[in-house]
This record gives sequence, C-alpha cells and structure tokens, in this order.
Amino acid sequence: MNIPFLEAWRKRHGGGRAPSAVERDAEGVADMLAECDLLRSRVQEFGVRLDDTPRSLEAIDQLLPRWRDDPEELPWLGNDAGLYLGTVIVRTVAGAHWYLTPGGHPVVRLVSGREIHVVEAGLDWAISGSPELSQIYAEAAEG
Repeated sequence: MNIPFLEAWRKRHGGGRAPSAVERDAEGVADMLAECDLLRSRVQEFGVRLDDTPRSLEAIDQLLPRWRDDPEELPWLGNDAGLYLGTVIVRTVAGAHWYLTPGGHPVVRLVSGREIHVVEAGLDWAISGSPELSQIYAEAAEG
C-alpha cells in the first residue's frame, strides 16, 4: 500500500526501512548473545575459561562431550556453543558482525557477504563433534 506521508517519513529516517535491533544497539545485542551461561558453566567444570579468543574454541573442541548423555541439555549447549563461536568471530575477525535473519535467527555476516549460521554449527558440533568450532572459526577468519 502506498501511503505518501509514510513513504516520505521512511525516506527521512533510514532510507525506507526501520533499522534493526542489531543496527540500533549492536554492542548491546553482541553482549546479550555472548552470555552463553550454560556453556560457560560446563566448560568451567573442566578448567576452561572462555575469553572470546580462537584459543578458547580450540580448548572447547578438546573437551569430553559429556553433554551428549543429556538429551535435554544437548540442544541448549549446542545453541550456546554456536553463539559463543559467533561472539569470537565478531570480536576477532575484521568486519564480521551479527545479523538477524527475517525469522529472527542470529547469524554472523562476514565482510565478503558470506553468512555463517553459527547456531546450526554449534548444534552440529554438540551432537557429533564435527565440524570443530575452531575449524569454523579458521574458515571465517580466511574470509
């Protein structure tokens, strides 16, 4: 529907579309996605500290996957692993940023335009251990 005054307002405020939550508060959204409380508590039991570095992804990859014994916890831990992977990429790969799909799923978008569906990757890792989180990071760092 074409509503002239609404179209004029949109043009004055962001070129025709409302800014997304990520665009309005990128730092706040990034901090929220970085919480990963379940993952942090589980890896702390093994003496691993999550410091938002690629090295911490390598340490997570080396853990014994005891979470696979708990079918209720498995998807939550995989979700956290994916969000943590995304956090490390966004904080260490130049130009990488969070993007919410139209369905509201957080993905990481690289400068090249490539999107990494980090939650799906985290779930795959939690279920099967493959691909490793550090491997996905390395591919993202290459572009």
